Amino acid sequence: MTTELRRLRNYINGEFRDAADGRTIDLINPATGEVYATSPLSGQADVDAAMEAAAAAFPAWRDTTPSERQKVLLKIADAFEERAEDLIAAEVENTGKPVAITASEEIPPMVDQLRFFAGAARLLEGRSAGEYMEGMTSIIRREPIGVCAQVAPWNYPMMMAVWKFAPALAAGNTVVLKPSDTTPASTVLMAEIIGQIVPKGVFNVICGDRETGRAMVEHPTPAMASITGSVRAGMQVAESAAKDVKRVHLELGGKAPVVVFEDTDIAKAVEDISVAGFFNAGQDCTAATRVLVHESIHDEFVAALAKAAAETKTGQPDDEDVLYGPLNNANQLAQVSGFIERLPAHAKVEAGGHRVGDKGYFYAPTVVSGLKQDDEIIQNEVFGPVITVQSFTDEAQAVSYANGVEYALASSVWTKDHARAMRMSKVLDFGCVWINTHIPLVAEMPHGGFKKSGYGKDLSAYGFEDYTRIKHVMTSLG
Repeated sequence: MTTELRRLRNYINGEFRDAADGRTIDLINPATGEVYATSPLSGQADVDAAMEAAAAAFPAWRDTTPSERQKVLLKIADAFEERAEDLIAAEVENTGKPVAITASEEIPPMVDQLRFFAGAARLLEGRSAGEYMEGMTSIIRREPIGVCAQVAPWNYPMMMAVWKFAPALAAGNTVVLKPSDTTPASTVLMAEIIGQIVPKGVFNVICGDRETGRAMVEHPTPAMASITGSVRAGMQVAESAAKDVKRVHLELGGKAPVVVFEDTDIAKAVEDISVAGFFNAGQDCTAATRVLVHESIHDEFVAALAKAAAETKTGQPDDEDVLYGPLNNANQLAQVSGFIERLPAHAKVEAGGHRVGDKGYFYAPTVVSGLKQDDEIIQNEVFGPVITVQSFTDEAQAVSYANGVEYALASSVWTKDHARAMRMSKVLDFGCVWINTHIPLVAEMPHGGFKKSGYGKDLSAYGFEDYTRIKHVMTSLG
């Protein structure tokens, strides 16, 4: 006797549908390595249907008042709170994350971010009307862009979906959202919840793989393409979108430097940095993965960090005292393992460096020291529970090492010297600089990087404005 797998479906124009050609993808729970459901492998016909629905819904949604859109987003936030247990269960099945941490660290921020963008809907600002030419009055209109094609990643499926659709809907756009092919379950549940609140066609979800995402970006209907993902994926999106001059919003990889000076409280820094590096199995583009330590405290710091790693636990979602769960998929496990297997002879694994168990995709908290600036593991994003440590001699070398990668998303500085912290915050070439902390985010402040970490901002009023366009209207007074 076989048990039929749960079947997820696309959400298009207010109804759930299978892929038009019936193709599906097996979904694997990364904590067990076992298939738990199937989802649609959407093709061109599905993309066409979703884009048609979003385009048809746009004029009416565009013309709603900001207060009406605010009410809708507040209802979504309330509904997410009411269905929190269901969302957590779906996300845990998607990702294998610890239940308790998903409940405490993801649901509250998601709800808060929805409520922030609900408020932002009523706070669009522009230059005041005025006469800049004799006999003429000029005004500025901020308008929604249109249909937004959005692609969310697998590391935070729920929260990144919120970062995508909340500002878009608040500004008056309609959405076609694609979750990652490995983590669609929580996004499909979101569609069920949101579909009871918004008019049909305003919010659509289609599941699929990389080709599905490509079809969305290349489709002539969307006016904007937004993706959170790898640098390679972002470059492909930008190239595809350029063909018909779509707006592009890219939040890509990171390789966050953590610059620790000699006056730092080592115990406190190690405690905070280890959590910021290993949280979510290091599958976070802002993770504290690349530690730069002043030579005078290097050995003491490495020993303390290795001890913290050894005491950090990974395990099944219901295990107690677990900081993080598995890597998201077999490919990611292979990628992380490969970085460690290819370490140069001068590198030293101080802790971890191996898979945990033979069930699921768990990897031990890992610390690697003795590295050089041009080493592969320094220059490329590992996206796993791996913290590297380098030594520096002075402030100039610390800046050179910190900025000496292609990524520029987030960074942190650890020092008691206020002037030094201010100097570092000026010269670090990253979209965010934390001082004596690493990884906190708030809805009011922007998140986004420079260089190959992409462009555009998530969260904040800046992120909201990214989903609007500016129109100048001039009228004759004669």
